[in-house]
Amino acid sequence: MKRIVLILAMLLAFPAFAQDSLPPAPYAYRQLDDPEQEAKAQELMETLRCLKCQSQSIADSDAPMAGDMRSQVRMRIAAGEEPAAIRAWLVERYGDYVSYAPRVTSLTWPLFAVPLFLVTLAAVLLRRRFARASK
Repeated sequence: MKRIVLILAMLLAFPAFAQDSLPPAPYAYRQLDDPEQEAKAQELMETLRCLKCQSQSIADSDAPMAGDMRSQVRMRIAAGEEPAAIRAWLVERYGDYVSYAPRVTSLTWPLFAVPLFLVTLAAVLLRRRFARASK
C-alpha cells in the first residue's frame, strides 16, 4: 500500500519538475535590426496581453508563451505585415482577451453600454434630487 501511494505521489508531482526543453523563439529576446520596425513591434506588443500572466503585456512578461508571441510579432513585422493584421491574427488565434483594446461585437456591446446607462441613470436621479431640494 505504501508503495502504491509513493508511486501515485511521484506521478502527481512529475509535472512540477517539468521544464521547457525547447530553446526560446528566435526574436523572443532579440530586437529587430531596423529601429522603425522594432518601434512598430514594441508598440503592438505593449497592447497585447500575456495569456499566462494575464496582468502584463507580452512586452513586459518573461513567460515562455509571451516570448513566442513577441517572436511572432517581430517576424511578421519584419516580413512587412501591418500591426493591425497581426493583431487580428492573434485575436483570431487566442480570442479577444489577448488584446487590451477590446472590439465592440454582438457579445461585448453590453460591456460598453451598461456603464453609459448607469451614468445616465445617476445623472437623472441626481437632477431630480437637486430639483426637489431647490423647491
